[in-house]
Amino acid sequence: MKRIAMIGTGVMGASIVKHLLNGGYDVTVYTRTKEKAEPLLALGAAWANTPAEAAANQEAILTMVGYPQDVEDVYFGAQGIFTTAEQGMYVIDLTTSEPMLAKRIYDEAKTRGIQSFDAPVSGGDLGAQQGTLSIMLGGDENKVEAIMPLLQTFGKNIVYQGAAGAGQHAKMCNQIVVASSMIGVCESMAYAKHAGLSPETVLQSITAGAAGSWALSNLAPRMLAADDAPGFYIKHFVKDMGIALKECTHMNLQLPGLQLANKMYNELVEQGYGDSGTQALYYYYK
Repeated sequence: MKRIAMIGTGVMGASIVKHLLNGGYDVTVYTRTKEKAEPLLALGAAWANTPAEAAANQEAILTMVGYPQDVEDVYFGAQGIFTTAEQGMYVIDLTTSEPMLAKRIYDEAKTRGIQSFDAPVSGGDLGAQQGTLSIMLGGDENKVEAIMPLLQTFGKNIVYQGAAGAGQHAKMCNQIVVASSMIGVCESMAYAKHAGLSPETVLQSITAGAAGSWALSNLAPRMLAADDAPGFYIKHFVKDMGIALKECTHMNLQLPGLQLANKMYNELVEQGYGDSGTQALYYYYK
């Protein structure tokens, strides 16, 4: 498997393309704004004008776009992947999207002799840059081995979760943890400051103890430095929480912590912080 298309070259997608190029893959890219892809084209990626053009004559297609509607357009639109994708290809959606949409893509792909996986990732911009993303797979288990070398070029913790849609459900579990833990990190730093402590010194102690977490180690320092550059956009996190809450409604499940985090982040969006990183939740306390 050498010919790969990557649709979506944002904060994380661009780093994934770089790993693929370094891994010896022939990569064709498409993103809505060509200028954003220029650095990748300079590294050797080929350009396509539409998802359909990108998908033509490929062995595998990776997609990483913003919202479920974007995923639907990329796959089912008039210039979408399914207009040119051929039998025997693999389509792998790295977007965090709706489980039911993942099942719909799988069903359509199956009728065309195409293998589909929902494969949302976790690890943010740092994980993408370092090639250490966690990848949660949904699809046919007996086809996982064929795509492992591809996924291992940018991921480390690659776990099969179950049938189509299971990867997206697993990602919802991830986002639920992130939602509540971000509140805890922010409140810890706010408490340290109001108690007259050095938050940086406090971090030295608590990151190595029972409170240690990825968010505490990687995002708390950004909060203290007033660095709200997006490793993961607030607007996309709000989308994810909305998906999780929608699924909770289907399952008759109440998650108060998730509901609170969703409310707080939506308030930040209303204040104009949608394009900031999730660590900007700290502004809520300032």
